[in-house]
Amino acid sequence: MAKKKEAASISTLDKNGAAPDVKAEELPSDQSPKEKGKSKKKAGAKTKTITQDQDKDKDKDKDKDKDKDKDKKSLKAEKKAGKSKAKSDKKTKDISKDLYEKELRRLQIELVKLQYWVKAKNLKVAVLFEGRDAAGKGGSIKRISECLNPRICKVVALGTPTEKEKSQWYFQRYTAELPSGGEIALFDRSWYNRAGVERVMGFCTHQEYVEFLRSCPEYEHMLQRDGIILVKYWFSVSDEVQETRFRDRLSDPTKRWKLSPMDLEARAKWVEYSKAKDDMFAATDTTRSPWHVVEADHKRRARLNCISHLLSQIEYGDLTPPPITLPPRQKSIKYERPPMGMQSFVPNKF
Repeated sequence: MAKKKEAASISTLDKNGAAPDVKAEELPSDQSPKEKGKSKKKAGAKTKTITQDQDKDKDKDKDKDKDKDKDKKSLKAEKKAGKSKAKSDKKTKDISKDLYEKELRRLQIELVKLQYWVKAKNLKVAVLFEGRDAAGKGGSIKRISECLNPRICKVVALGTPTEKEKSQWYFQRYTAELPSGGEIALFDRSWYNRAGVERVMGFCTHQEYVEFLRSCPEYEHMLQRDGIILVKYWFSVSDEVQETRFRDRLSDPTKRWKLSPMDLEARAKWVEYSKAKDDMFAATDTTRSPWHVVEADHKRRARLNCISHLLSQIEYGDLTPPPITLPPRQKSIKYERPPMGMQSFVPNKF
């Protein structure tokens, strides 16, 4: 009997002499079937809670990663906001008077060089200045023309057309003011009056307005084919800045002449002028004859930007003549001048 038991125990060993793996269910147990079921349920609940805890930990890690990403994004947003704020501050602040005068002096010297070049090469330059009232067109024109020879650079500021001019071809009175060879013409408002004030105020018919938009690009291209260098500027000013400048003109007797009843009526039709400008750009902002918009809320900055851009539109060289040596004054000759009492002098009040 002992030998049989030994053989049975040996047969339970595997080939390597180790006991085979036995599943927990195969192990003998003193538990009843009900108790076994309860223990299985407890074990399943424990594993379920463990997996739930693991999932919670994963969710927490994901939330932390999301928070980190949010922090990074917020930092980037703050940096961008800081940069954009710096840019907006730059736009909202005008440059200092010292820097303005320094840069204006430098640009005006370049304008003189351009003048010599235009005269020497027999060029024809026409520059149009358009924009809302009090946008700074006149100030920019003054800074360009004040350092140039008035025989070479002329300012064209036409008034209300006469009855005779109204009966003419619309572009006729402007064509007469175009530059000849070796001249620069600065138009303080131009033929674009028809697309702006005439349209909004009803000074032209709808048919005349439509015909202008159709023929204007053709007219400008014709001028360019004839050799005229055409540059168009639109001075853009905000509602608030325009109102400030209007009030300044009202309070200053030396500037009050700049403000006409038409300007006040135009301000009352601000939106209509905006629409007219947009329609005008849509029809006349061509590849060959584009519009150049000048941000004009700050006069100093607008003037410098406009002059700098104008210089970049025309290729020119330095033809400044050499320095002039003053000759000696004429020596005295046998001539006796009449008494000073025979002349009428202006009273010296100052």
